[in-house]
Amino acid sequence: MYDFTYTTSASRVVFGAGSMKLIQQEVETLGARRALVLCTPEQREQAEIVSALLGPSSAGIFDGAQMHVPIENARRAREYAKSVDADCAVAIGGGSTIGLGKAIALESSLPIIAIPTTYAGSEMTPIYGITEKGLKRTGRDAKVLPKTVLYDAELSAGLPVDLSVVSGLNAIAHAAEGLYAKDGNPVMSLMAEEGIRALSNGLRDVKKSSADRKARSECLYGAWLCGTVLGNVGMALHHKLCHTLGGTFNLPHAQTHAIVLPHALAYNSVAAGEAMTRIARALSVDAAADGLYELNRKLGVPGGLREIGLRETDLDHACEVAMSNPYWNPRPVEAVSLRALLQRAWEGSRPCP
Repeated sequence: MYDFTYTTSASRVVFGAGSMKLIQQEVETLGARRALVLCTPEQREQAEIVSALLGPSSAGIFDGAQMHVPIENARRAREYAKSVDADCAVAIGGGSTIGLGKAIALESSLPIIAIPTTYAGSEMTPIYGITEKGLKRTGRDAKVLPKTVLYDAELSAGLPVDLSVVSGLNAIAHAAEGLYAKDGNPVMSLMAEEGIRALSNGLRDVKKSSADRKARSECLYGAWLCGTVLGNVGMALHHKLCHTLGGTFNLPHAQTHAIVLPHALAYNSVAAGEAMTRIARALSVDAAADGLYELNRKLGVPGGLREIGLRETDLDHACEVAMSNPYWNPRPVEAVSLRALLQRAWEGSRPCP
C-alpha cells in the first residue's frame, strides 16, 4: 500500500558528448551576460577552455576550489565574483568545485551552471556543505541547485581509473540510502536502482578500459540518476558518518564514501530488507553489503580508513561527533554498534550487521 509525497526540483539537463560546447548558449538562456568559471587548480586547463568558449561572456576564472568547501575560501570566491561583476557562475569539475559554486549561490543568489567531470552527482542536488572550524555543516536550499547541468562524457574520459571508481561509488551511496530514506517514494526508488545498476556496470568496464566511451557515458548516466535521488530525499547514517570523517579529519570525500558504504549498509540491513534486496539486484549479487564490499575490492578501492589517513586514536572522537547530532536512520544509531562499525571500516574488514 503506497503512502508518500513526491516533489520535484527542476533543472535543465543537457546530456551528450560535446555538450560543453553549448556553454555560451546556455549562459544566454539564463539571461546572464558575465560568467565566472570555477575550478580547482588542477583543472585550470579545462576551465580555460570553457572561458574561451564563453568569449566576451567570460568574467574570468577562479581556480581556488577546495575539498569540503572551507568557509574562508567560499567567502573569497564570493568577493571575487562580485569584483568582476559576474552575474552567473560556471562550475567545471567534481564535488569540490560544484560545492564552491553552491556556497557562492547560497549568499549571493548567483545562478550556477554545472559541468561535472566526475560521477559524484552533487550537481543534481540543492544540498550544500561548508566546513568551518573543523565541522562540516550541510543544508538544503533551492537557490543552490544548479540551473543547468551539461553532461559531457568526453570530459571524464581522462579521469584516472582510481578517481573514477571512488567518485562513482560515492554516487552509488546516494542511491543506496535513498532506497531506505524516511521520505522516499516509488519514483526515487526506480531511479536509485537503475542508477546503481548503471554505475556498477560502467565502473567495471572503466576498470577494464579507461578509454571506453560507452562505459564513461553509462557512469555519467548513473551519476545523474543517483544525484537526482540525493537531491529529492533525505540521507541517513552513511552520509552522517562521511560528513563527520571528511569535515572533522579532512579525509578525501569520495574515498571515504566508498570505504564506509558497505559497513553502513550492513548496519542497516536488519531494518531495511527491501532496500537491500533492490541494491543486491542492481549489483547482480546475493547480498547488498557483502556484494558492495567485494565490488570495492575488485575495483581496487583502499581497504580501510587507515589507508586514507585516519588514525585509530581518532575513532572514538569520530563516533562522538557522529552521535552528537545524528541523521534519521532506519535502525537506531547506538554508540557501541557505531564504534564497532567504524573499527571495521578503519581496518577494512568484511562488513557485518
